[in-house]
Amino acid sequence: MGDEARSARVSRETGETRVEVRLALDGAGAVDVSTGIGFFDHMVHALAFHAGWSLKLKCAGDLEVDDHHTVEDTGLALGQAVARALGERRAGIVRFGHAYAPLDEALARAVVDVSGRPFFAGDLDLRRERVGALSCEMVPHFFHSFAQTAGLTLHVDVIRGANDHHRIEASFKALALALRGALARTDDGQGVPSTKGML
Repeated sequence: MGDEARSARVSRETGETRVEVRLALDGAGAVDVSTGIGFFDHMVHALAFHAGWSLKLKCAGDLEVDDHHTVEDTGLALGQAVARALGERRAGIVRFGHAYAPLDEALARAVVDVSGRPFFAGDLDLRRERVGALSCEMVPHFFHSFAQTAGLTLHVDVIRGANDHHRIEASFKALALALRGALARTDDGQGVPSTKGML
């Protein structure tokens, strides 16, 4: 992949949301996220920052209805940006990544395969209905939506924790660190990291 810039721009507009994403996977950590859901902004910001990305993301959604469309479409657009930034062949990356992240009493684990086979499974064991203006049920839905368009096999689990804010934040940070490892460039000259020769 040499010195190619791994970046992408995505615009997604429906009758429910309008999302604009500018992403650089090898960024300087400049992150600006605005979805109208404060806690969700905080989580997406943490994801981008700890993954080592530069990200500008703005979503205008039908929050007068609820947060479902905004969170879902943000995940879909961000995942699409990751896929575009990697390119079709996905050559020269590590491919697999895993990480643990703690936040006080909470501990989360994320495992990623940049496989081209979208799948999400996870157990966050969230107990509250919402944290701030973010519905807790939308957290795994964000991970699912993101995995679908990014083409990731993704497992995210909270191993322990008492506070749902901490559980969620540890999950996003574990995902960020796993992605940072999986999307890292390699210098081994092996090309596409698959025995099939394609992902």
